[in-house]
Amino acid sequence: MNPEQFIIIPILGILAGIIIPISVFIWQYYDQKSKREAILEIVKHLNNPSKLEELLTIFDERKKEPIDYRRSGVISIFIGAGLFTFGYYLTPILKGVGALVGLIGVGTMIAGYLYPNTEKELTEAVNKYEKK
Repeated sequence: MNPEQFIIIPILGILAGIIIPISVFIWQYYDQKSKREAILEIVKHLNNPSKLEELLTIFDERKKEPIDYRRSGVISIFIGAGLFTFGYYLTPILKGVGALVGLIGVGTMIAGYLYPNTEKELTEAVNKYEKK
C-alpha cells in the first residue's frame, strides 16, 4: 500500500472533530426553535397575559434547586473506585486516574458539608450564627 493512501485517516479525524460539534449546535437550535414556535402559537390564542409567565416557566429547563455537592461527591468517589479497580486488573494508568477522580469526589463531598446549599440548611446556618 502506498503511504499517500493513509493521509485520509487524519483528515477524516479532523473533519469528525469539526462536524460533530456543529451538528450538535444545529440540532439544539432546531429543538429550541420548535419550542419557541409552540409558545408563539399558544400566545396567539391566549387572552390572559398572566398565563404567559406561567407558560414560560413550564418551558424553562433550568434547575431551580442548587447543586448538591455531597451527592455529586459520592458519585465521583464511586466512579474513582471503579476506575481504580479496573486499573488494578487491566492497566496501571487507570489506577492513577481512579485515585484522582476519587480524591476529587472526596473534596467535592467535603465542600458540600462546608457550604450549605438548600434553603433549610442556609436558614439553620444563619440562625446558628445569630445565636452566637
